[in-house]
Amino acid sequence: MTAPREGWRTFALLILLIGTAGTATELMLLEHVEEVQQWVPLAFLVAGFLAGVWVAVAPNRPAVLTLRALAFLYLPVAVAGIYFHLQSNVEFELELRPSIAGMDLVMESLKGAMPALAPGAMAQLGLLGLLVCFRHPALSGNPTGGDAAS
Repeated sequence: MTAPREGWRTFALLILLIGTAGTATELMLLEHVEEVQQWVPLAFLVAGFLAGVWVAVAPNRPAVLTLRALAFLYLPVAVAGIYFHLQSNVEFELELRPSIAGMDLVMESLKGAMPALAPGAMAQLGLLGLLVCFRHPALSGNPTGGDAAS
């Protein structure tokens, strides 16, 4: 049987590398480094970028497994980021208007100064990383492709 075409994987890896580099750069430009918890997404993005470069240069089993683990960890990091952004916005809104509550508080917090859903970009990058690693030929022991699932 003919090996499946892997061009999509290379393209997805390129998008992942551009996305992680761009997001890390944006966090640095926004000075997203004031507290320890703000360093976490930056550290994961840098590690994910390096793992992605490793997969691009030497697509072997350890490289793909490393990228897959980091991509998976992007998901809880993104959820935590959304939580922290929302928490900051809620505190800010309550400071401005102590009587605000319910859906008014929710809506104002979602539209607040901290981009509440911006950490979702990290979740997207994590899912893209998992897609790059899905049934990767290096995981099957057959670097040329093939039908083996991993």
